[in-house]
Amino acid sequence: MSEIKNQSPQAEPARVILVDKPIGWTSFQAVKKVKYGIKARKIGHAGTLDPLASGLLILCTGKMTKQIEGIQAQTKEYTGTIVLGASTPSIDLETEIDQTYPTEHITQDAIENAARDFTGEITQTPPIYSAVKIDGKRAYEIARKGGDAEIKSRQVQIYDFEIIGVEMPQVHFRIACSKGTYIRSIARDFGYHLRSGAYLTNLRRTKIGDYCVEDAKHPKEITDELGNSNT
Repeated sequence: MSEIKNQSPQAEPARVILVDKPIGWTSFQAVKKVKYGIKARKIGHAGTLDPLASGLLILCTGKMTKQIEGIQAQTKEYTGTIVLGASTPSIDLETEIDQTYPTEHITQDAIENAARDFTGEITQTPPIYSAVKIDGKRAYEIARKGGDAEIKSRQVQIYDFEIIGVEMPQVHFRIACSKGTYIRSIARDFGYHLRSGAYLTNLRRTKIGDYCVEDAKHPKEITDELGNSNT
């Protein structure tokens, strides 16, 4: 956790706070916990994480909120597990499996080749269960009510897609990518590419630029540590 204080004693401390967001928390819940725990008047975050994802969430307070856009633009790194042979509407464990697919034809070489095919500039469509806005509404709000909506595709950059291990039907990976990349979309498209289906069972953001999750703390630890700093 890094801290930069303003010159004026009356000004709110300008901080970059590294949060290790737990599984099950929304990014909003993590921000709210820290905001009220440290009595921050001005706070923002540099990129959300899905509720079922864990890992690095960067918060900025005071004048450091001006740096959020720059932090968001930096390369992000994730680790996780893709399960082949089935799909869910949310492409993760938020929803139940809705379809199964064959996996007998999928080899280690095919998996490695697919990862290489997804490296570089790719076109992807964000999941319907995402925070993308459609006519003023979040896509996940529409999806959870049983609706459907057309989401525009986007260009993203995959700098590295490493297959860490394969224990069929599980594929463990590490991905370094640009801002705006949806790892769930990669999982879905990865399954299609292998003539099967796929969804995520876990996802952890490990880096944003030079910031690492090893330096981050649980929201409660942060509020315990900094809770009295603004009083």
